[in-house]
Amino acid sequence: MDAPLPSLPHALVKELRIHQWAKNALVALPVVLAPGLPSGEVLGRAAMAAGAFSLCASAGYVLNDLLDIEADRAHPTKRNRPFASGALPLKLGPPLFIGLLVVSFGASLAFLPQGFTLMLAIYFAGTVSYSLYLKRKLLVDVLVLAGLYTHRILAGGIATSIVISSWLLGFSLFFFVSLAFAKRYVELAALEGGEKIKNRAYYKVDVAMVGAMGPASGYLAALVFSLYVEMGAHRGAYHEPRVLWLAVPVLLFWVSRVWILTGRGHMQDDPVKFALKDRTSLICAAFIGALAAFARFMPPWVNGIFRN
Repeated sequence: MDAPLPSLPHALVKELRIHQWAKNALVALPVVLAPGLPSGEVLGRAAMAAGAFSLCASAGYVLNDLLDIEADRAHPTKRNRPFASGALPLKLGPPLFIGLLVVSFGASLAFLPQGFTLMLAIYFAGTVSYSLYLKRKLLVDVLVLAGLYTHRILAGGIATSIVISSWLLGFSLFFFVSLAFAKRYVELAALEGGEKIKNRAYYKVDVAMVGAMGPASGYLAALVFSLYVEMGAHRGAYHEPRVLWLAVPVLLFWVSRVWILTGRGHMQDDPVKFALKDRTSLICAAFIGALAAFARFMPPWVNGIFRN
């Protein structure tokens, strides 16, 4: 027997996927990594930018669910999405989509630089293109997903007038390519025989190749981070960049663990959502954050030990 449908307000909140808004914290990453302490104005612009991206992303989720409703109804877990399950009437979809876009772009135009509004428009165009066409293209879908995450970081730099380093962009691209491949691996592993993922260009036979490319991308992200510590971490941001070397094994551990769990069938459809709820992932993130803070604000007497 099917579970009873949630109430309309609960279904509406579920459709907006508010838990996914945590991904838009990437917009504020340039502020966190920039040298010195940010001003209140910069923090406010970063928060406004993250909010605009969140509403725009929710608009994209609504559009994607409306376009994919038949495929979602045939999916073992996506059939529980509000529109696919009938918890949200289809007639509410278009006004919800338009309302989210109006608020998102209205806030951007009113409070943020014009360049950020352009980046928001490019992001939305990318999500629409992905929903309509690009997600059906082999490997292009993975690169687009990773690119949309990296795009958030670039947009955050424009919103706060902070220059984004090529090191951060390279790390982000490889890191999120790895997670995008994990998402496809989960879908492939659930298939039987020689089936093809519905609305995707992947077949069951591709699972081994996807399972090889995913970890490789994650390890390349760790390599980019290592090169940054050695060559790119300047003392304007860190008193002692060598402390960041301790983050490399943690990053390698996390990437390896994610892919081992994915291979065992313990990964969710969304690896980013998994990471936000997984205790081990949160501990790894907190440890790397603590290392970065220590490297940046290291007391002078400790810094002297490293130099000696």
